[in-house]
Amino acid sequence: MRFALTEEQRGFAEVLDDLLAASNTPQVVRSWAHGDHDAGLKLWQRLTELGVSGLLAPEEQGGLDADAVDLTVAFEALGRHAVPGPWVESAALLPALLRGTDQDEFLAGIASGGNLATALVTDMGSHALDADVATHRFVLHGTTLYGGVAGAVHRSVDPARRLCPVEAGAEVVDLAEATTVRAVDTAVLACSAQLLGAGEHLLRAAVDHARSRKQFGRAIGEYQALKHALADIRVALDFARPLVHVAALALREGSSDARRDVSAAKVAAGDAAYTAARTALQVHGAIGYTEEYDLGLWITKVRALVTAWGTPALHRARVHEAITRRPVEV
Repeated sequence: MRFALTEEQRGFAEVLDDLLAASNTPQVVRSWAHGDHDAGLKLWQRLTELGVSGLLAPEEQGGLDADAVDLTVAFEALGRHAVPGPWVESAALLPALLRGTDQDEFLAGIASGGNLATALVTDMGSHALDADVATHRFVLHGTTLYGGVAGAVHRSVDPARRLCPVEAGAEVVDLAEATTVRAVDTAVLACSAQLLGAGEHLLRAAVDHARSRKQFGRAIGEYQALKHALADIRVALDFARPLVHVAALALREGSSDARRDVSAAKVAAGDAAYTAARTALQVHGAIGYTEEYDLGLWITKVRALVTAWGTPALHRARVHEAITRRPVEV
């Protein structure tokens, strides 16, 4: 297996980073959390123009027909900049579910940015993300995809992740089990890449603060205890990254071990990002707790994503079962 990104993929990541760095995403996140979606929808359209929403959509419907590795590149950038919105559902889950069905018009809308969709996957939770702003809402129950009717908005630990209960409506399509498994694994992979990106941002923020903040006449980053804590984050992220890439390759190649690899990636990326969030908060001290300081936007996102698309216990159980062939109750 080749783990290195291609020159084209690295260039794609740089273009996304440049766009998002110039988009004042912290303000976009704060507005989204308060129900003002205008800036977020404009950013959605700009990212659509770069092909993010249509990565997995077929070329015939205006998509890029890309693979899971390309998806991780994009979603790591989204996590690095804390971009709000149901990106996993719109750009990962639903295109993977609906390829090869009679939903060509819907997929064309996803690729063009005209359709902004969300979904409740009953095996993964009880709420759908941002159903209040989505143009299309779905419920995936087993192997059947239904249209959905959204209920009232509930706040999550991350205010920018607005959750809604969704009731199943008319049946849209009945799918093969292999298709639903692959699609949900694709969504879990995208979430893992977001966690990886968010963890990288938190490490960079912690290092920058440790270099600039002084106590007793010295930068706090000169103290050995902080150096070790920051190094632990670097090690955790560097351990998680190849697992995310292996999972992407497994999905791309249709490996029978794809579910195991995706779950391992989710656990590793979640643990690394959570460690980064805790340490970044400790390094920043009291200012890290304030709502006005941007650090909290990434901390709350990580806290929400760690349990999104399957809890750590669920994914650890899947890895254990795949290795030992013994089922584990969660």
